[in-house]
Amino acid sequence: MPEMKPARVKPTINIGVVNQVDARVGTIESVSDVEGSHKLVRLRVDFGDHKRTILAGMKQEREDPTEIEGRQALFIVNLEPRKMMGEVSEGMLFDVGYEDGLRPALLTPEHPVPNGTRGG
Repeated sequence: MPEMKPARVKPTINIGVVNQVDARVGTIESVSDVEGSHKLVRLRVDFGDHKRTILAGMKQEREDPTEIEGRQALFIVNLEPRKMMGEVSEGMLFDVGYEDGLRPALLTPEHPVPNGTRGG
């Protein structure tokens, strides 16, 4: 495992701020290329009662981004939709490592849970 010095803890926030974040488990059904982007891939994610397209900057992080198809992961689902490379992303993949210069890893449940299960 690579050596890493943990970053400083961010400023204290009120629990109400945390409660505003809607983190849910979804199954990544497909991963496809976003043409013209050196970083972005398109994830099609099943959240149980609906599906969403979420763009993630993982193209250069993995030799084969499609290796995560069929995996459950944690997503932030109540962000405002964001247009990137001419496409709309309807959430954010919540992973660990990138901000610390490490190869990112998915946050996954330790056992399968229903799609749409809330984190927190």
